Order: sequence, then structure tokens, then C-alpha cells
Amino acid sequence: MGRMSVEELPEYAERVLEVAELIPPGRVMTYGDVAEWLGEGGPRQVGRVMALYGGAVPWWRVVRSDGTLLPGHELRALGHYRDEGTPLRQAGRSAEGHVPRLDMRRARWDGTDGAGPDPRAGTHT
Repeated sequence: MGRMSVEELPEYAERVLEVAELIPPGRVMTYGDVAEWLGEGGPRQVGRVMALYGGAVPWWRVVRSDGTLLPGHELRALGHYRDEGTPLRQAGRSAEGHVPRLDMRRARWDGTDGAGPDPRAGTHT
């Protein structure tokens, strides 16, 4: 199939990236949340889309459900979280490199508050 240009993104990937762009600064959704929102695929498919194409969107806002930061991208992600005021929990002593984790209870976004019309309601322009 060869490499795809952004213009020929698979439809599912396009939809995943659209959801990633809706997440407000300072909030996150898990891979599973995104799949649930779309009513299609699962955490693995969403993770794969983000790994392949996520660079075009705020990738740091789509996260693992346990709040651990993306391996290999922790410091880049942390910079974004600090800029955006995303709720973090201090790392425990056992955490590798003492990297904080996301405070999922406070950071998780359910797709409703403060983001304008709900795209699922058909009011999406």
C-alpha cells in the first residue's frame, strides 16, 4: 500500500484525529474514550492511529487510561501539560525518572463541558 499522504488518510484515522482536536487544552481523553465516542474500533486502533498520524494534532491529549505518559515522549508531553495547566499527580518514588502522571480524575474530558456544541448532536460545522 505504501506510505499515505495526509490527504488520503483512512476515514477512521481522520475521525480519530478530529476527536483529538476537540479535546480542550488542559484536558485529556483515553484511547478507549475516543473509540467509545466514535462508536467504532477500540483503544488499540485509536493508539495505532495516534502513533501513525497523531503528529498533526494535539497528540498529548489522547492518553493511556492509567495516566502514564507516552514512553519516549514524556518530556515533550510534560511541557505541553504544564503550558496548558493539565492536572498532574507527582510521581511516586518508584516511578521511572520520577515523571509525574496525569491526574485522570481531574484531567479526563467527557466530551461535554466548555467545548461548544456536541459534534455528535449534528450541529458540527
